[in-house]
Amino acid sequence: MTRKEEIRSIALRLMKTHGFGGLTMRLLAKELGIEAASIYNHISSKDELLETVCFDLASKFESAVLEVNDIYFNAPEKLSMLVKQHIEILCADLNASTVFMHEWRYLKEEPRLDFVSKRNHYEQEIRKIIQLGIDEGHFNEVETKFAALTLLSALNSVVEWYKPTGTLTPLQVAQQLNQFVLTGLSKQKI
Repeated sequence: MTRKEEIRSIALRLMKTHGFGGLTMRLLAKELGIEAASIYNHISSKDELLETVCFDLASKFESAVLEVNDIYFNAPEKLSMLVKQHIEILCADLNASTVFMHEWRYLKEEPRLDFVSKRNHYEQEIRKIIQLGIDEGHFNEVETKFAALTLLSALNSVVEWYKPTGTLTPLQVAQQLNQFVLTGLSKQKI
């Protein structure tokens, strides 16, 4: 791990624990065992760190949903793929994911507006999958925005309770969430 990666990792852990406002360069330096001024050789500010984390993860989510929507599968298959990829992205770095979910509000104005736009685009792509399922006759007639936001709430809550040392792997979490979501969306066979 490079020094910059170490700084990022510890900063994210501290930001997860103390929030964006609670992370100071002094606290970070103390955790690293270095002088605060030395940190600036690797990152320019905690704002830069927050922006990097938020946009790195937003890009991963965006790539995942665009890949899913580019593949010709039916809507339940697309939704299953998306749930799996979403959970894998979140669980890959829980500190970064928690910061992404809760601290984005502290982005400076222009990056925050760009971030919200990326987040809205992701939601819109999920709505396309749900609408496809309705059109194909797999899913109940639902308001797609409500369904997408409910799905995202369920998926994103994983950062609050998932433990890598727990009994479920990210794949098992994704499978169980997927089953739950598909059961709620799927039309009942008569």
